Amino acid sequence: MLTKLSGGTVYDPAHGINGKVMDIYIRDGRIVERPRDDERIDHEYKLGGKVVMAGAIDMHTHIGGGKVNIARSMLPEDHRHDPAAHSGLCRAGCGHAVPSTLTAGYRYAEMGYTAGFEPAVLPMNARQAHLEMGDTPMIDKGGYAMLGSDDLFLRMLAAKKDQNAINDYVAWTIAASQGMGIKVVNAGGINAFKFNQRFLDLDEKNSHYGITPREVLKTLSRAVYELGVPHPLHVHGNNLGVPGNVETTLNSMAGVEGYPMHLTHIQFHSYGVEGDRKFSSGAARIAEAINKNKNISADVGQILFGQTVTVSGDQMSQFRNAELGSPRKAVCMDIECDAGCGVVPFKYKDQNFVNALQWAIGLEIFLLVDDPWRIFLTTDHPNGAPFTSYPHLIKLLMDKSFRNDVFATLNADAQTMSTLASIDREYSLYEIAIMTRAGAARLVGLHDRGHLGAGAAADITVYTDDADREKMFAKPDYVFKDGQLVVRDGGIVKVVWGATHTVRPEFDRSIEKEIKTYFDKYHTIKMEHMKVGDDELEDGGRSRVIVQECKGRREKTA
Repeated sequence: MLTKLSGGTVYDPAHGINGKVMDIYIRDGRIVERPRDDERIDHEYKLGGKVVMAGAIDMHTHIGGGKVNIARSMLPEDHRHDPAAHSGLCRAGCGHAVPSTLTAGYRYAEMGYTAGFEPAVLPMNARQAHLEMGDTPMIDKGGYAMLGSDDLFLRMLAAKKDQNAINDYVAWTIAASQGMGIKVVNAGGINAFKFNQRFLDLDEKNSHYGITPREVLKTLSRAVYELGVPHPLHVHGNNLGVPGNVETTLNSMAGVEGYPMHLTHIQFHSYGVEGDRKFSSGAARIAEAINKNKNISADVGQILFGQTVTVSGDQMSQFRNAELGSPRKAVCMDIECDAGCGVVPFKYKDQNFVNALQWAIGLEIFLLVDDPWRIFLTTDHPNGAPFTSYPHLIKLLMDKSFRNDVFATLNADAQTMSTLASIDREYSLYEIAIMTRAGAARLVGLHDRGHLGAGAAADITVYTDDADREKMFAKPDYVFKDGQLVVRDGGIVKVVWGATHTVRPEFDRSIEKEIKTYFDKYHTIKMEHMKVGDDELEDGGRSRVIVQECKGRREKTA
């Protein structure tokens, strides 16, 4: 069956297409070249005046894993107060800050998103994370496996194991947890917290292993690069939320010595200590460093005002934040003494000095980083705000007048500490398409997503062009998932189940002997039981596993 999308205004940065009126053809779930003139068109959608982009990709969103389920269970009021209860085609679900698996998938699709990636899959808990993501309809999924504070990795570093052995362990972890890459959270700090260290700066040694975060970051970034994993090391930096952490962040960029590194929710790591309150924006320095260092990319983790819940594998920082909970609840947990999470509800307030300045810092970073291929639109869902606030965030980036009007209503002292009002930049539709589609696909390693070229998966979103960009991006006219029409006029018309994306770098299988010995001695489960199989992800044919290509073993370039 051949489907034609005719006359839309296409934005496809992967192919340099910036607002060109053109036709797109779909066959068997894929975009194809223009057919012969005599070939029959089975379905045609006339899109004159409409904006056409690839389906959007959220490269950092907490949608699966133990911490998300804890957040759902500890905030029943979040679900009770949400008026949404799907019926008809969609199974029931609700929730605002942390929607149910079902509702998360529906709401992503209703905004034009066709993929989302869980950024903190604890390998010991990977099966549960994948099962939860597998219950999220409409979108493709994947996850980044957490390393950097686990006991075995730190033992290997302390024993000065060679880089090849480290690489094999990293690759084995990705394979066992069916990951798309590696995430490090507060490098070495989660582990140091177990030994009663409450902070761990970049060159401060873990009191038990004698290893510094700088060593962890350099070793893991090198491993990910040499294994050919497309997505760079995904880094949640040390000293999250701590005034003055801009220095730690800048030093972390230098610490990887040129290896690719992605800094996540960087807004939370861009704080100075200037001013009477010893809290200030480090956005200009962070943006300058990203502009200068082409090996560095970042997503922002923008905060937006209102109720949400913070969920993080960074137990150290969440323990500090527990008393700030709103409402006053908190959970910290651990799995196998290897890693865990902290969950703290939080309400960001526009008249609070710190919250207002955090809001401004995130936008400053967005607007001061030159290259939209290396900065990405996230709220660190749900930490900074629920993902459903993305249309509002896009309007803030595209509409200077609107942005300044909102800024003028914020805490007056915070306004004096920000240069936001003086920044004239407004994002274009092409730039939005880069950081939410083409750039995100390239960064994560999705070779057949995020673009509209022949051979790509037919994940396509169609919008009515509207000067009110929030309205435009909140409710697309059509969303196609693998060539099937799944959303019309912002509402679900067909429920589908997306694929799970993974990578499988090569490694020496003999590493399993050392890993098995470690499991048998220290863990309560067997090594083989930790591995997640394809059959578990494919769920009897409801979903499928897509293995994205690695680049093969690489040596560091000069």
